[in-house]
Order: sequence, then C-alpha cells, then structure tokens
Amino acid sequence: MDPAVWIEGSLEFAVAEAAGPDCPPMLAAAIRHAVFPGGARLRPRLCLAVAMACGKGDRDAAIAAASAIEIIHCASLVHDDLPCFDNAETRRGRPSVQAQFGPALAVLAGDAMIVLAFEILARRLTTRPQALGRLVTIVGRAAGAPYGITAGQAFESETVIDTALYHRAKTGALFAAASEAGAAACGAPSTPWRNLGAYLGEAYQVADDIRDAAGDEEELGKPIGVDAKLGRPNAVRDMGIPEAIRKLDVLVEAAIDSVPLCPGRERMHELIRHEASRFLPEKLARRAA
Repeated sequence: MDPAVWIEGSLEFAVAEAAGPDCPPMLAAAIRHAVFPGGARLRPRLCLAVAMACGKGDRDAAIAAASAIEIIHCASLVHDDLPCFDNAETRRGRPSVQAQFGPALAVLAGDAMIVLAFEILARRLTTRPQALGRLVTIVGRAAGAPYGITAGQAFESETVIDTALYHRAKTGALFAAASEAGAAACGAPSTPWRNLGAYLGEAYQVADDIRDAAGDEEELGKPIGVDAKLGRPNAVRDMGIPEAIRKLDVLVEAAIDSVPLCPGRERMHELIRHEASRFLPEKLARRAA
C-alpha cells in the first residue's frame, strides 16, 4: 500500500477521535481545518521511508510516530500564523486557522493537537513499552525546549538571534525526529539517522527562505516577504538567491551522504533526490537559477 494512504488514514482516525461528538464543535472544526487537506506530508513520509530502509520492523509503531510528528507540525503552523507571530491570513491556499476561527480557538486547537500527538503514541504503543519510551523521547525533544520547535518559535522573541540555532530548532527538529523515529520504530539505532533529518531540515529551511523572498503568494498558498517584514534571519537576505540555491544543493548532497548503511540505502538516495527536487516550485527554481 502507498505510504501516503497509511499516513492519511492514521491522521483521519486520530482527528476523528479528538474531534468527536463531545468536543466543542468549533474546536473540532479548527483541528480538522489545521490537518486536512494536508501539505506535502514530508515529515511523516521521511519517517516511514527510514523505517522501510531499515528493513523489517514494527510498521504500526512507524505509522504512529509519523502521525504524531505530522500532528505536531500542523500545530506549529497554527501557532506560527497567530497575530503574535506571523499574523498570517492564509495557509495552504485557504484561510489560516486563526483567520477562519479566531486567535483564541487557534491557540486552543494548536495546544490540543500537541497533546493529541502524544496520545497517539500512548494509545497505539501500549503493548510496546520499549518503542513507546524511545519514540516519546524523540518526539518530545523535537517539540519542546531547548532543541525543539517551541524553542525555535521562542527565538523570534529574542533581540539577538543565532540563525543556526533558530533554524535547527524551528525547522530541523521535526525532520531530525522523523528520521530518528523511523529507525527507532524498527528497533534500529536512531542516532546515526539524526544527521539525515538535520540536513534535510536545513535544506528545506533554505528553500523556504527562497520561496519567502522570491516566490508567488498564490502559487505557494501563504504570504511571502514575511521574513523581511519582521526582520528575521533569511538565507536569501544573508547570501543572495544564487548562493542560497548552491547551499540548498550542498545540503541535499550532505543528506544523501549521511544515510547509514542499511538494506534500503540506494532507494533512500533516490527518494531524497526526488523529494528535494520539489522543495522549490519549478517556476521559482528556473527563476532563481
């Protein structure tokens, strides 16, 4: 079965439980709006790809981890769009959660989704305590402080921002968690896979900086020019588009080289190249080159 089908089915099941008949209707609608329809689902797909590359393992544990990571990612977008941060009116080509439901419900929906992520792990891995412990640790580290997306968002409130730490936490943390969780779900050592996610996360951030500086809002489905408007670190501002493109290419190659020895290593190389080619819209990639 296509991994995308596993991911969407798992997310649908989780959201249906959280947004059930006893949930306040507006909160339930806000949670569903935040998760569906999804974006590229890069992080859960990376998690499942690593699990498959490692060979035979616990598919259910990998799907649970992938789902938890994607739910946390969606929650981070809800919070990122709030008036106190980016104040974004659109996300994925339609109104953001805060624009559709108001900031108060956006805060609550994001909070509920972060809790839901850990509930997914707890419910689905009850009979696998060793896997549960490893995956909760990996996902928790990626969500909180000092290394996770909460810390990454908090850097935006600092007067002096360490760009590397900011990007590593805000964007790289969930990519690194996805690669580690995929290995951990299969009982494989997770630490050797951390660099793969870290490199891919940094590459995605550079691509996002390029999209923010030179993209088309209608094509991207979200506001552009946000980094410049809010004075945030941005690879294009620091080095220009040609150098940013070169850095993106270097990071993708570093990600490929970092894949540990495993049964699916060559297939993993192909997958990284394919996915990385989609980091920038074709029209923007041509323009940027």
